[in-house]
Amino acid sequence: MSTASLPGYPSLLSLLHSPTYTATPQAHEYSLAHNARLRPNRSPGEFVKQTRNGAVILRLVGQDDHATVPVYGYSASVQGTLDINKRDDITSVEIEGTLKLEEVAEGGSTNCKLCLNRSVLWVKDRIYQAPCPSSLPFNLSLPTTFSDRGNTYPLPPSHESHLSGLPGFRAKIVYSISVIAVKPHLVPHAVKSSLLGGDWTISTPFEYLPRTRPSVPLPLPLVSIRGGVLETPQWKAFPSLVHVNQGEDIMVKLYLPANRIFCIHQSIPFHVMFSSSAISLGAFMSYGPMVSKLSLKKQHTKIQLLRQTTVDVRNELILGTRTDIWRVDCIGEGAFRHAADGPHWTSFSGEIYISPDVKVGGFKACGFSIKDFVVLSVTPPDSSKPPFKELRLVVPVRLATDRYTADGSGLTAYSGQYRPPSISSSSEELEASPELRYGL
Repeated sequence: MSTASLPGYPSLLSLLHSPTYTATPQAHEYSLAHNARLRPNRSPGEFVKQTRNGAVILRLVGQDDHATVPVYGYSASVQGTLDINKRDDITSVEIEGTLKLEEVAEGGSTNCKLCLNRSVLWVKDRIYQAPCPSSLPFNLSLPTTFSDRGNTYPLPPSHESHLSGLPGFRAKIVYSISVIAVKPHLVPHAVKSSLLGGDWTISTPFEYLPRTRPSVPLPLPLVSIRGGVLETPQWKAFPSLVHVNQGEDIMVKLYLPANRIFCIHQSIPFHVMFSSSAISLGAFMSYGPMVSKLSLKKQHTKIQLLRQTTVDVRNELILGTRTDIWRVDCIGEGAFRHAADGPHWTSFSGEIYISPDVKVGGFKACGFSIKDFVVLSVTPPDSSKPPFKELRLVVPVRLATDRYTADGSGLTAYSGQYRPPSISSSSEELEASPELRYGL
């Protein structure tokens, strides 16, 4: 670096006084370097809610002016002020955040209501009898985990799911903020009411949307060579077999990016290679991947992103069988492109396009969980003597809310920190339902 580009040193007299700090450079200053991750862009708007009589007004800062409910992210702080217009007889004011998890299924129901954090904003002094302030600022931090029945879970995103029919289920995760202005009861043992001097309460739900992102970018595409595919550490192969009734079995290799963590706003790249004898491949390829936009119902080979939503209100085994109920939804469809072929192999590449309706990644909270899988399926034609047996190759993946960025920039109003998703190797984490594994 040239010394001519550096700013000059101040005079000795100016060093006697500390300079005034500013978040951004002044007219005679400039930044040598900065990290955008340390300067998240917060929305200048606020969310406002008040009691019916206007006695208490809740103001939550850092929100979109047009938002119907407040939104917060991982390890965020609920900041704002409480305006109190009718302060007579108020003895204390407190604020709390709560998590409510409801699960209803054939085996019964469970309800979990937890206080995430609570803060006393003001308490009346019995000696000086000072009135309640007209405005009370607050800063309530959201935890990153919660505990229930001896187990600790990451704080799950706001989400709701249901399965119609019998058996069915309904599950939802709801967050709320409540403020209580406590007043003395004028009538002993009376039901709390504003007409009788009861407490004033404001409660509003909020969306909890923790942001996640991959720790590495998507890899460069695989390169086809004379013998098939040039494998790299950035891609992982998942092998399987298509069992042929007459002839040599077909080896199938599904290649996915090795970390298997993908942004919901990006397509998932993949590569598939089929290898066998020339006779088996020739007979199979009429049922293999199709590069045309033919309806998926008419395709024998397809790749999809499937989501398994599970509810288990009892969380136990009965005669060796779990009591959970699940549903499986397709949240992404894959499109094939022919890549290359050789005398005894052929390969295809493509992308899985994720539905824009997907807003959250996988999670587990008590008996309510969501898991995502890439599934490559090969289905034989309907006939009395199909030429091959069905294949369903299931690979667990994780979905992140944000794209990979090298410097962590791009944070928005509900940013907080990032909660890194990961791929677990535990059997419970990787287990898929029988419906997903076998296509029941």
